[in-house]
Amino acid sequence: MTQDAQNSLLDQLTLDEQVSLLAGATYWRTTEIPRVGLPAIKVTDGTNGARGEAFTNGSRTAAYPAEVALAATWNTDLVHEIGIDLAAEVKAKKAHIILAPAVNMHRNPLNGRNFENFSEDPHLAARMAVAFIQGVQSQGVGATIKHFIGNECETERRSINSAIDEKTLRETYLPPFEAAVREAKVTCVMTSYNWLNGTHTSENPWLLQTILRDEWGFDGIVMSDWLGTHSTEAAISAGLDLEMPGPGRFRGEKLAAAAREGRVDPADIRTSAGRIIAMGQRLGTSLDDDLSAETAQDRPATRALIRRTIAESTVLLTNKNNILPLDPTKLRRIALIGPNATVAVIHGGGSAQINAHYAITPLAGLQAALPDVQIDTALGRAAERFVPAVIGDVTLELFNGEDRSGTPTLIQQAASTDFAWFGAVAPEIDHSAFAARVSVRFTATQSGAHEIGLMSAGLSKLYLDDAEILDAWDTWAKGESYFGHGCDERRGTVMLTAGQTYELRAEYFCGDGIATSLKAIRFGLRATSALGDPAVAVALAQDADVAIIVTGLSPEWETESEDRRTLALPPGQDDLIRAVAAANPRTIVVTQAGCPLSMPWADDVAAVLHQWYPGQECGNALADVILGLQEPSGRLPQVFPASDDQITTVTERPERSGTVTYSEGPTIGQRRFDVLGLTPLFPFGHGLGFGDVSYSQPRVATTPDGGLLVGLHLHNAAPRPTSEVAQIYRVLPDGAHKLLAFAKIALNSHESRDIALTVTPTALREWDTAAAAWAMPAGPITLAIGQSSSDIRLKITTTPNL
Repeated sequence: MTQDAQNSLLDQLTLDEQVSLLAGATYWRTTEIPRVGLPAIKVTDGTNGARGEAFTNGSRTAAYPAEVALAATWNTDLVHEIGIDLAAEVKAKKAHIILAPAVNMHRNPLNGRNFENFSEDPHLAARMAVAFIQGVQSQGVGATIKHFIGNECETERRSINSAIDEKTLRETYLPPFEAAVREAKVTCVMTSYNWLNGTHTSENPWLLQTILRDEWGFDGIVMSDWLGTHSTEAAISAGLDLEMPGPGRFRGEKLAAAAREGRVDPADIRTSAGRIIAMGQRLGTSLDDDLSAETAQDRPATRALIRRTIAESTVLLTNKNNILPLDPTKLRRIALIGPNATVAVIHGGGSAQINAHYAITPLAGLQAALPDVQIDTALGRAAERFVPAVIGDVTLELFNGEDRSGTPTLIQQAASTDFAWFGAVAPEIDHSAFAARVSVRFTATQSGAHEIGLMSAGLSKLYLDDAEILDAWDTWAKGESYFGHGCDERRGTVMLTAGQTYELRAEYFCGDGIATSLKAIRFGLRATSALGDPAVAVALAQDADVAIIVTGLSPEWETESEDRRTLALPPGQDDLIRAVAAANPRTIVVTQAGCPLSMPWADDVAAVLHQWYPGQECGNALADVILGLQEPSGRLPQVFPASDDQITTVTERPERSGTVTYSEGPTIGQRRFDVLGLTPLFPFGHGLGFGDVSYSQPRVATTPDGGLLVGLHLHNAAPRPTSEVAQIYRVLPDGAHKLLAFAKIALNSHESRDIALTVTPTALREWDTAAAAWAMPAGPITLAIGQSSSDIRLKITTTPNL
């Protein structure tokens, strides 16, 4: 659409119609205006898959590895390929925009949402973001870079102020966003929940106008995070185009009235409305499209791509005596142990959750790969944070209003006692004032004590055969569940008799007093014997050729709106690993989490593999790696601290409306460890793979644009092919290593190659606070070349063009 055509269309719209375009009509759609042929635009969450409109139990979709896992591939070509493939999933959900990628920095290793963000390093995050966005947008789907900016703390994220000086912003937190705008021409920018230096990001003119539009030349849409708009006048004046979700709280009649009364310039409304129109044209929206006709497309090519990506993202942290890969011809019996061994933990919690086509467990993957090997399993020790939901024939009765004495307005059946509603519950139900009754009948399979749990975003009580056993109604208080909108789990113990049938019933009312569109309830039941018995695991391990422990976190432990409290695995896991390793020296530990974990047993086991949140091909890809069918060629995109004591200064938990001060400046992650002289468990960039690569013959030349061209010689002495990740750092005056460039190179057995890596002027530049401008380093700089930030093989000194 030409500018003249856009102006003509805007001229046909009334002020109220222009205003209607500037807030969502629903949770996931903008407003349509059929009178002038303007269709709605639909968005979908998508950090590890395109979910569609239903937050739970929606259309099935492909589950890709989490963003941190994509960064762990250090392979921009592969991430570009993922973006292309993911765009097809977005189209299958009848959406036009995916709300990804997220590029907030891993400043705090305990941040609950780090798994949805690429890295602690701005250069690595920027390269991944550009590859991802270009892949998605090459297919006519819009991408959204988020959360702009300073959202490195999930605790009280909606109320806190991030205090970040300009040099730190420029050098560490803004670069991925800048690259997304300047290089990838990203469609949308989403503001964060927090304030930045005293001004909310969604109404911060320096951020949205001076930096984003004037300096970087962004011409797309700025939208708020969901319920992240806090004003009518300030937000539109600062350049926030779209309030989400809808219906808006600060737009609509409030914004129209502000314009009529002269408190808002109508030209600002017209400008933002024009951007919405232009975006719809750019994305090919149409009034003829049925945006509700979501489809599930389980494509073989997607399966293969995800399986390959998981292997490329898996990091081989330790490998004593090259125990990996295992030789299948020498395997008779495997002991497969741990809470994640027979379930597939494929994504983190919060907005990342999707209804995957399928999920291959580690057990299923190993059984398929080793049909003639006996694989014995043991839980060892359960790792759930909450009492597991009841699975069965669950009845959900919904009522308008709080009264539950009459006939339900709507009755639905479900497979579990876990419910969450974002936006509309159903057309018949008033989302702002509804009640629910959740009931399930079950027959106890064993006698004795059973744990029972209840939590809700809203008010709830739980009954066993009409006797009240848990209360989250009269005692409801905000806790750590449901994005911080729910209460802490209420727990109790009940005695059940095997063979006897019982009914569990929860009564629920959404009137929690919280201004949010999220409503939720879940209750669970578990026999105390289901917590596991480490002795059983040890006995299996003693008689096995190899013991494989699969453990880690889950969506319950790692989720948005809250930060973890420790690097440690869930209670009991460390003891389980030590006991099994003592029984079998050939013990391999597989950890699944989107974050660093402490591993006090790392030296006691034969090998450690970190698989992140891998997606639907979890078990198949794990078998590929363990048996050497694919190489675990991932490298850490974040430092793994050795203990909580090493990170206390960056893991503060602010009070409501508090300030988080980024007093360490640009020195985060591995750079902080370098400066303080701390030894991490594993450094940034670490990963062993199956190769044995040497580095030699370093050389450097300046390029006409002020960058550097760095050459070196690689040789793989291993009998296996490998993928090497060559990393180039600048050694800063304070001793920190700053990543400047990297490349993933395939090397056959005993192959030698000469390679050249480009260091761009952007990677070299520094922010001059006094001049308020970028500057190139003055004088010579030292480049460190190696396999990680700590495994440096070569150094060379050069002077960039000034």
